[in-house]
Amino acid sequence: MVGSPEWRAHIPRLLRTLLPAFSLTLLLLAIFVMQPRAMSYFGLNLMLNLAVPIALATIAQMMVIAINDLDLSLGAFISFVACVAATWLNTHPVAGALALLACVGIYALLGALIHLRQLPAIVVTLGMSFVWSGAAILLLPSPGGSAPDWLRTLVSIKTPWVPLAIVASVVLALLVHLLMVRSTLGVRLRGAGGNAQAVAKSGVSLFKARVTLYAFAGVFGVLAGLCLVGLTTSADAGIAMRYTLLSIAGVILGGGEFVGGRIAPIGAVLGALTLVLAGSLLSFIHIAPDWQIGAQGAILIIVLALRTLANRIGARS
Repeated sequence: MVGSPEWRAHIPRLLRTLLPAFSLTLLLLAIFVMQPRAMSYFGLNLMLNLAVPIALATIAQMMVIAINDLDLSLGAFISFVACVAATWLNTHPVAGALALLACVGIYALLGALIHLRQLPAIVVTLGMSFVWSGAAILLLPSPGGSAPDWLRTLVSIKTPWVPLAIVASVVLALLVHLLMVRSTLGVRLRGAGGNAQAVAKSGVSLFKARVTLYAFAGVFGVLAGLCLVGLTTSADAGIAMRYTLLSIAGVILGGGEFVGGRIAPIGAVLGALTLVLAGSLLSFIHIAPDWQIGAQGAILIIVLALRTLANRIGARS
């Protein structure tokens, strides 16, 4: 009942849930006011051109955050995947596919190493970022390569009414929501980050939970790299380096938290779309590209401040 203690207790959670959608809507309105023509099929397709790889990267980071870890190697990893896709996957498809499978396996092994040796994930992934970057440079010393034809065709499909980026983002958000929120597996995985002791007492292996989440992160990281190289049609060793910070920001904008296994798959995708549209909005108001990263950081701070305000309002209610 509205006004009851139970209702007041749900206010902070409700506000956190609505905040990503509110932020995205506010950006869309601002863009529409400044550039009405941008709110067309062509305009949305142009603004959201790189939304899907960023959304996939955000989901990959979310998997790691779900276990209370943080992946600082994600951008370098996606760059390496892009280099593999633009070289081996194009010229030697079998070798390229095996290399990508090996990448997922390495991510799972990282999760096992972190758990068994009780190592800080930040330190391990920071070290791996140099490994992935070095491997990408060895594989593709200078920008180049070429995306496979099937990959370029796949990411350039023209869907009716709304651009493919929006359709793919909606499907991605719903599928990951079903996996991580509605399924038994997802509840166990989130529980491993939220209350590890209780989950362990119930018979769930924390080792398997961390390895599974890291493997999922590897899968979505590979998909992000493939999608990125399909859109850009080529690659270089640093093509996705900024995705590390963007993915973290997307998870936090979407309502996720660094502790407690609190994640929001739909919110994470909305957060990724918000960051992409924020870049377009900053371009419309003629902010230089060198300053856009700082401006996006300011947007993140504002949203986090609104979330803190929402929590305080709920606490006072």
